Amino acid sequence: MPTRPRSIRYAAALFVVVALAMVAAAACSDESGSGNTTSTESTTTTATPTATGPSEPLVFNGQGNQLDAYATEPGADGTFPSRRVIESTATDPDTGRDINAQICFMEPDDGGDPWFIAGEDTDQDDAGGSAGWGIFRLEGSTLGELRATQLGKLVPTYQRANDNPENYGCGVLSDGRVVTTDVGNQASGDGDGQLIIWFPPLVGDGSGEFPEVSYCKLDITLATAQSILVRDDRVYVAAARGGVYLYPGPFPTSADAAGGCAGSDATGAPLAEVLERQVFIESGANGLATPAGLADAPDDGFYVSSVFTGVINEYGPDGAFRRTILSPPEGEQLGAESFSTGTPLGIGVGPDGTLYFADIGVVVADGRIGPGNGNGSLRRILFVDGAPQEPEMMAGELAFPDGISIWAP
Repeated sequence: MPTRPRSIRYAAALFVVVALAMVAAAACSDESGSGNTTSTESTTTTATPTATGPSEPLVFNGQGNQLDAYATEPGADGTFPSRRVIESTATDPDTGRDINAQICFMEPDDGGDPWFIAGEDTDQDDAGGSAGWGIFRLEGSTLGELRATQLGKLVPTYQRANDNPENYGCGVLSDGRVVTTDVGNQASGDGDGQLIIWFPPLVGDGSGEFPEVSYCKLDITLATAQSILVRDDRVYVAAARGGVYLYPGPFPTSADAAGGCAGSDATGAPLAEVLERQVFIESGANGLATPAGLADAPDDGFYVSSVFTGVINEYGPDGAFRRTILSPPEGEQLGAESFSTGTPLGIGVGPDGTLYFADIGVVVADGRIGPGNGNGSLRRILFVDGAPQEPEMMAGELAFPDGISIWAP
């Protein structure tokens, strides 16, 4: 198996070590049923556009430690115009940022250009270093104009202090509080992935230093934590070795006892002592072996992806299974080639209901299972009279694409 850079998200170790456990789950697939301060110069990155056009929904995808944006409709040549919004440090050592994980758009504090959150682990060291989530301002309303400026960074303590932490999920509550997940132990035990809530202000005063942002850890026992979906200030979290969990709230309002965060964890960070967590969707049935991506579905439903089994399912507002949207052709198995229909991780839905997904390109090679090198893709699923069509390729030969988001200017 190829070795990918340490800073690229969703570590291959997840796929390598968890594989046996997931085989067991896949066998059921046919059944029914205090933070650290980061001091870094505020950075702006841009790139030469490949196309411009009228304002339209755009698909954002992190791959190869870079952030790319795509038009949602192909051009005259049949390809989807794209733009590099943020370069990686490998391609731009001076001003680049290493970007990955789920991408979340949010309303800015100043009422100006939109902000977004993305995994950002530039200069991550062997003990975790500055792995966290960057807060960025997005400027430009068309594909050819887009540029991003980093305004802040969220850096917590991690349970696995001697391992490279894997930051992934993000979400935003209606009052501007932010929630994030980090993957934690990806292989065994009950898990030590974290769900954390962050309290504004999230960005600095423009002086060039990113402020320390206060937070409270809500859950430190998640087994391979993945995507977050926030709906009506209720927080849904996918855990690849658990299922989809619902945290109904209310949530702490500050990082102290007065705000509902009276405890502390083994790292000394603030921890909520009381929090409700419910199993919303169990893993295993209907091909949902490794819950990963979450997105809104019609009629208050949910889309949930499963990487190992190449599945995207649709569930009702109560978590009841509705139907399978995507699954590999009958008889296909993972091998030296991935599923022809992809292995979906991050998912997102456009204003017209089109479903987009980041295919991380899982293969089996030399007795190991994991993402291949440069065989990931970005795809979309159109619906005709409510029926999902075969996935359409938007971009291929991508390096470990994981997170995705749809932005409508």
